[in-house]
Amino acid sequence: MKKIVSVLLFFAVSMAFAQSKNARTSLVVDGVCGMCKERIEKASIKTKGVKSSIWNVETHELKLIYNAKKADLGEVKQNILAVGHDVNDLKASDEAYNSVHACCRYRDEAVKDDHKNDK
Repeated sequence: MKKIVSVLLFFAVSMAFAQSKNARTSLVVDGVCGMCKERIEKASIKTKGVKSSIWNVETHELKLIYNAKKADLGEVKQNILAVGHDVNDLKASDEAYNSVHACCRYRDEAVKDDHKNDK
């Protein structure tokens, strides 16, 4: 009986420990279209420890699931900035922003207006 209790206790502690490594967070990332979505998700998922990356075109919310022991959120933000998208209060460099396709220039009001009909 002691063995069974010990095994069950060990299993429960192991499961709790495994689940505690996964963390969730949300970031606000500027963009306007499906091409932006692909670029943003690819840039964030390439960061070591990021397990899931889903960006919503309408809300601009990037939902991340990551291993808190391996992933660095600062690195995730830098990877997104490097591909030309603003993250929270951080602004991508002009060089990075200008590298995105012309239809993805989310700082341009005319481009934003063009994408309003896409929804």
